[in-house]
Amino acid sequence: MSAAEVLGKIIPHLEQSGIPYMLVGSFASSFHGAMRSTRDVDFVIEATPHQLRGLVADLQADNYYAELDAALDALKHESLFNVSPVRSIRRSSAAAYLRSFSILSCMSPAPKTSSSPNWNAKLGGSQRQIEDVAKVLAVQWNKLDQSYLSKWIMESQLEQQWPAAKEFAEIPE
Repeated sequence: MSAAEVLGKIIPHLEQSGIPYMLVGSFASSFHGAMRSTRDVDFVIEATPHQLRGLVADLQADNYYAELDAALDALKHESLFNVSPVRSIRRSSAAAYLRSFSILSCMSPAPKTSSSPNWNAKLGGSQRQIEDVAKVLAVQWNKLDQSYLSKWIMESQLEQQWPAAKEFAEIPE
């Protein structure tokens, strides 16, 4: 199953569960910036425990592997949990499994003034994430709402990563 097929299967489950979601990571970067090979589909979701239970049950009924305890723990700690098609787990090749892998990052729906440290690390924790952001900036810079972007960067506590992304995208100060 390709990443696009996984994407096409996961989104209806998120929408049916009423869970707000955001596509992030290399798949989103490829769509809005420059194409990059990807082995997973990354989402950030904002779910209640009730919504998450329903989502995991729906995914399991649709032949996906998802652990409820792992999902609830991810929600509690605002961290990641994994979802993958069952048939990919049965294959002997680890590479085949990775190609169909999905990661959902949970955030509590409680109001916050800043994102969790775990999510900040996910967004800005590696050179690859900075490069993905830079590719989107290079392509979309003139279309972006600069005040909204600045507000989001501050709320997400990504001020330290922001200059590196702009420099990589060759955007002047």
